[in-house]
Amino acid sequence: MKPFAIRLGVPEMLAYWQHLSTGAKEGTLASDERQLFQKWGQAMAHLVMNPAYPGLHTHEIPQLSKRYDKGRKVFQSYLENRNSRAARMYWVYGPEHHDITVIGLEPHPEDKKKDGYQKVSLSNLPAPKR
Repeated sequence: MKPFAIRLGVPEMLAYWQHLSTGAKEGTLASDERQLFQKWGQAMAHLVMNPAYPGLHTHEIPQLSKRYDKGRKVFQSYLENRNSRAARMYWVYGPEHHDITVIGLEPHPEDKKKDGYQKVSLSNLPAPKR
């Protein structure tokens, strides 16, 4: 299977990844940021090869799909398990064929509560390549 190209939603996800990447190279990340950078990087490495990788527990979030760009399905993947407040990565297919764009990264929302997913911030898709 051909690997997917991972893109980062703009402006938030791209800026956040750049912040973490720079901080990791310079050794200036706090412990929790360093752990997040490692877990997020590992999750994206799995996503590139297989979005259905079992450890990611990928599934669509219909509440987010309804409110996102042009009816795209929004998926959630875990950065870690056995921690209910662990970070979740939100992503969509596109904008180009065989692209996956990470559009959000947040702790798991209280989805059992009313409007839990309404609080999740989602980035815009980057412009298609020309």
